[in-house]
Amino acid sequence: MLLPLLGLLVILGGAFAAIWGRLLRSRTTTASEPLLPTPFLLLIGFVTDFLDTLGVGSFATTTPAFRLSRRVDDRLIPGTMNVGHALPTIVQALIYVTIVKVEMTTLLILIGVAVAGAWLGSGFVVRWPRRAIQVFVGTALLVAATIMGATALGVLPKGGDAVFLRGPALAVAASGNFALGALMSAGVGLYGPCMILVSVLGMSPKAAFPIMMGSCAFLMPVSSIRFVRGGAYDPRAALGLAIGGIPAVLIAAFVVKSLSLDAVRWLVVAIAGYTAATLLFSSE
Repeated sequence: MLLPLLGLLVILGGAFAAIWGRLLRSRTTTASEPLLPTPFLLLIGFVTDFLDTLGVGSFATTTPAFRLSRRVDDRLIPGTMNVGHALPTIVQALIYVTIVKVEMTTLLILIGVAVAGAWLGSGFVVRWPRRAIQVFVGTALLVAATIMGATALGVLPKGGDAVFLRGPALAVAASGNFALGALMSAGVGLYGPCMILVSVLGMSPKAAFPIMMGSCAFLMPVSSIRFVRGGAYDPRAALGLAIGGIPAVLIAAFVVKSLSLDAVRWLVVAIAGYTAATLLFSSE
């Protein structure tokens, strides 16, 4: 089942790139704004997807980067992140599904429910008003920062050594990943919560990598099409994430051998907490 899964990822990535490219070309005929990403947008894509490949997650770092730089309207941040990080995440999944062992039935079920959640969730988010998105993403960032901080402190369990789930544990994981897939559409990252979820249920944290990356690799292109067709994203910023992110994934996966992830996690906790406060207390 591994080869068909990898083949499906390649097909999905190619189809998404083709559809997005066609819609971008049609957009250039009706809009005058530039599409070529600035070096700063490429840098955001590189840094956030580099950290994403190491398991830190990209949404909790991309949101502050966009907010602090004021490059993307708050209302468009969820769609921009889903669209822009889709292709780099597919590259991640191709790598980690291949090199990290996880039982295929567990992997396929958790990926499938995440995709279903994302498809249902994106239909609602594209119609949300600006303030609702600010409050939701701000609250989610606070939760993510709390989870990441608790993990760094060792308060939350670091997991067992299983590479599969069965029975009630699989049902709980499936329900949780369905909800996380839906929340991705609102700009809530799946990586941290998914790793905590499967670790609590006894799986190895390493086994979480193909699960969370595979889930996002399949669900992000699915939900992104709705954002693109609804115009609920920033095309220039999304291109910056995609173009800057793909080489970062390859470097992080194959070149970087050691990095103080605890220090990175604490930095992300601080940035996410600050951004959450600015979102929640914004007057807009």
